[in-house]
Amino acid sequence: MEGLVHSQIGPVRITCRQYRSCLIPAFSLHLKSNFIGVRNLSMRLTQAFNSATASVQPLDPAKVDHFDNRLPSKEVLELWRSADAVCFDVDSTVCLDEGIDELAEYCGAGNAVAEWTAKAMGGSVPFEEALAARLSLFKPSLSQVHDFLEKRPPKLSPGIEELIKKLKAKNTNVYLISGGFRQMINPVASILGIPPENIFANQLLFGNSGEFLGFDANEPTSRSGGKATAVQQIRKVQGYKSLVMIGDGATDLEARKPGGADMFICYAGVQLREAVAVKADWLVFHFTDLINSLD
Repeated sequence: MEGLVHSQIGPVRITCRQYRSCLIPAFSLHLKSNFIGVRNLSMRLTQAFNSATASVQPLDPAKVDHFDNRLPSKEVLELWRSADAVCFDVDSTVCLDEGIDELAEYCGAGNAVAEWTAKAMGGSVPFEEALAARLSLFKPSLSQVHDFLEKRPPKLSPGIEELIKKLKAKNTNVYLISGGFRQMINPVASILGIPPENIFANQLLFGNSGEFLGFDANEPTSRSGGKATAVQQIRKVQGYKSLVMIGDGATDLEARKPGGADMFICYAGVQLREAVAVKADWLVFHFTDLINSLD
């Protein structure tokens, strides 16, 4: 489980290596460590995640009757049922939390960072600008990230586990495409049974003493249009005939473009961003809508 450490924290040495995968930029920073006890931490996080699964109810769709895309067209429904792959955003979609906001709040900079998150998800500022600005406000150390993951595991959105199980039963491949960080996403993927190679996300970088150094700018999801780039790469390499993107933000909507996602489903069960929702092929407030439509 990349990036997660036991309470005995060792230094991190940053080196540069060439990735062999055609889905990752040619050169990217790779973190090497002498961490110990990762397996034990993984087990504890899994238990914590299971106990923290969300009981919060999604938003009431009755309050947004002006949207005309809450019922899928025949074409949308057929595409959803026949998709070879489904890509999920993580924050405010798979999980109730915006991970970076939660980490910032834990580190004492919650309100300021949340304002930047709203700008980034609404599409009013370039994503890379918002990401750098948010991190600069609190500069999380490795030990802070570790403590945060131990004490505040994210909550899974209602119905997401059942939906992913049903997609897998249909032999539909599932990916997590996130502007969040691998350190915080890997435990979620583990619970949902999504392999590491199906995760596209950012990477926090730390120095020898665990001090914050920044983030890996070579990851496609670290910049505007990055989710679209990741989805295009996935589709090109895997040769999927049809692919669906599910999320709540402007960066998720961007993935619906030639060579990328055929369809964008806006999940507004946590956050309703009207500028995004109105452009979606299908607007849902409950994952049960997607689950039931697969029958």
